[in-house]
Amino acid sequence: MMMMMKVPQSIKSIGCSNQVGISRVFRVLFYSTDTVASSSSKDTLYRRLTPFGNPPPGFSVESVLDQWVGEGRAVEREEITITIKQLRKFKRFKQALQVSEWMSDKTYLDLLPGDVAVRLDLISKVHGLEQAEKYFSNIPITLIGVHVYGALLNCCAHARNIEKTEAIMQKIRELGLAKTALPYNVMLKLYSDMGNHEKLDSLMQEMEEKGITCDKFTYNTRLNAYANASDLDGMEKLLMKMEADPEVTMDWHAYVVVANGYLRAGAVEKASSMLKKSEQLVRGKDRRLAYEVLLTLYASIGKKNKVYRIWGLYKNSGRIYNMSYLSMISSLVKLDDLEGAGKIWEEWEVVKEYYDSRIPNLIISAYCKKGLLGNAQSIVNRLIESGEEPSAGIWQHLAAGYHEYDQSEEAVETMRKAILASHSGWKPNLATVAACLEYLKKKGSIKVAVELIELLKVKGCTPTDVCDRFVKDMQSGNLESESLDPMGGVFHFGSMQEKPRGV
Repeated sequence: MMMMMKVPQSIKSIGCSNQVGISRVFRVLFYSTDTVASSSSKDTLYRRLTPFGNPPPGFSVESVLDQWVGEGRAVEREEITITIKQLRKFKRFKQALQVSEWMSDKTYLDLLPGDVAVRLDLISKVHGLEQAEKYFSNIPITLIGVHVYGALLNCCAHARNIEKTEAIMQKIRELGLAKTALPYNVMLKLYSDMGNHEKLDSLMQEMEEKGITCDKFTYNTRLNAYANASDLDGMEKLLMKMEADPEVTMDWHAYVVVANGYLRAGAVEKASSMLKKSEQLVRGKDRRLAYEVLLTLYASIGKKNKVYRIWGLYKNSGRIYNMSYLSMISSLVKLDDLEGAGKIWEEWEVVKEYYDSRIPNLIISAYCKKGLLGNAQSIVNRLIESGEEPSAGIWQHLAAGYHEYDQSEEAVETMRKAILASHSGWKPNLATVAACLEYLKKKGSIKVAVELIELLKVKGCTPTDVCDRFVKDMQSGNLESESLDPMGGVFHFGSMQEKPRGV
């Protein structure tokens, strides 16, 4: 028997009151808020809440909002809605929640069902499903309806809690709120992600029986499930049905999903044909994402000429973002076109608006794996000259390259720089660290080795007790055979079999 989530008694009698590459375009949101245009003013709440660089001392969301009001500015629903929407778009969920809480705590604005739905979603993302359920149980009856139940459904689905999601979906049915494809899309996406394909068919049959029209998310979810299961027959039949249905507007993403299905099955020519169809449907605001996905997929099937063609189309379509350069460089690296990747890096270096360490990190990693250490070091030098501090990952790629190509002295020094540049939570490449320590041990530079280990401890890259044991064993000369590594495994210093891995 299915476990039902407890629903407050006061809510049980309520009726309807007044989703690179594929995963990024497959997010389904059941609830929505009013769509508003961005303010043309440069001095906006969002800009104040996301200052460039490090926030000033005493910075807090509440203080910024209070200052906004203290300057005599009106608290407009449109401005607050835009701010929360932008913070959510860039995954600043904690800040978005604080703005939402401030809005109601200060009682400047009355909450609408859409506001409550957004708050519910943010609580789930910041504090977890349990806290979201507690908030839900205290929502006034007058504010609970399709938006709020939809948000709760999405929270449970995001938490991969099938029992609770099914319980909420059943409640939505009982209240007569399941009138569109939106709640079904949430369930379809959950079942697809969990590999429960039988329930996908039963849900779509239920929609047909109730006369609920499938939208593009419905069809794309089912297409994706067929592709993931390598059910090419089912995938092709559904695609034919979609193409023949006059009510269905085909989009670029549907053909990308099918292309992925063919790629998994090794049907490269069929995949290429689907990508061509996808290209023909790219337009509007989705153009940037579509081109990034197409770059990645054409690279996967080895079509370098088409990768460059898509890049040309992209450049002619308007502004190019860091993520686009990342997709192009990644595609060229996959095609082993490092010369081309280097040119794209140089182009980005000239036109970039904001520094993104992932881009130099990617090209440096590719150069190091091919032994082009001079190229990699040149990029590092240019970063330093431009005032940018290379990340720990960049230094570590360089250290791994130096070790791989027998430049051990440089590997040790660069690994030291990686540790110095590390941040909280960063983990060193254990094989590279081990290789550096082995080299120092053979060279007789025990003092330098101990200093490296101590630095790991100081930076918190390795548990203190393990570092202490490293130092003790190194000083006593007991590293002839093995020593425990920071992850609980073993370093075999005398026979390094594992080659350095990337970050």
